[in-house]
Amino acid sequence: MGIAEALEFVGIGLVAGSYGTLVGAGGGFLVVPMLMLFYGATPQSAAGTSLAVVFLNALSGTMSYARQKRIDYRTGVRFAVATLPGAAIGAYVSQYLTAEFFNVLFGLVLVALALFLIVRPDRVPSAPASGSDDPPAASHGLTWRTVVDARGEIFTYGFNQRNGIILSFFVGFFSSVLGIGGGIIHVPAMVYLFNFPAHIATATSHFILAISAAAGAGSHLVFGHVLYLPAALMGVGVIVGAQIGAAISHRIRGRWLIRLLSVALIVVGLRLVLGGVLG
Repeated sequence: MGIAEALEFVGIGLVAGSYGTLVGAGGGFLVVPMLMLFYGATPQSAAGTSLAVVFLNALSGTMSYARQKRIDYRTGVRFAVATLPGAAIGAYVSQYLTAEFFNVLFGLVLVALALFLIVRPDRVPSAPASGSDDPPAASHGLTWRTVVDARGEIFTYGFNQRNGIILSFFVGFFSSVLGIGGGIIHVPAMVYLFNFPAHIATATSHFILAISAAAGAGSHLVFGHVLYLPAALMGVGVIVGAQIGAAISHRIRGRWLIRLLSVALIVVGLRLVLGGVLG
């Protein structure tokens, strides 16, 4: 590998790390198509290498979000543990799965989800809670959380923890099969299905992603799906990029975070559809 190609990988990592951390998606949606379209990687190698890069990105971004105190650790640990068996199963299934039909179907779902997010921005609970930080008296079986960030902003929200854990299992499976990182599914689900504030969802998703991507990458490593040198070079880029993305995130309103995520969903969805149709 020449110097120019090595710098290309570092640059891909820098862009993927910045944008992926900004929207809480990990950056795998950029790494996978780049490896397949421009470097001739197989779907399995692209997925395994991407998850290794996503792990480094998520780890770096999590450290930055931890300093901002916007991670819901109690929820994050539960959701992350639920992704682990799904990630391991996904890595195994990816060896035998004919991806064309699955890619088209999943890609269309992602595009539909992106359109849903774009036309319903009014539902994003992006503002900090005001007044008392106590949860409402009538919780209706929801699990309530209060997060106070480094700036003293208070976020109070309630969600169905059982459904979140079930969803997380499937997030781990799909992210491991496709190598795109689960944040691209987790963030909109946490915001729209479970009523998380967008900034808390983004930060917590990155924490979950660090754990689930480690499991997915480790499983792919066992099956020989990781390209070591490209992963290491992109890893250098994503570590730096993740710090940039996390630093920018707290200056952007929650609605814009969701819109940026919508763009990522469309990119991933169209890439999957085209890949499935063209074979």
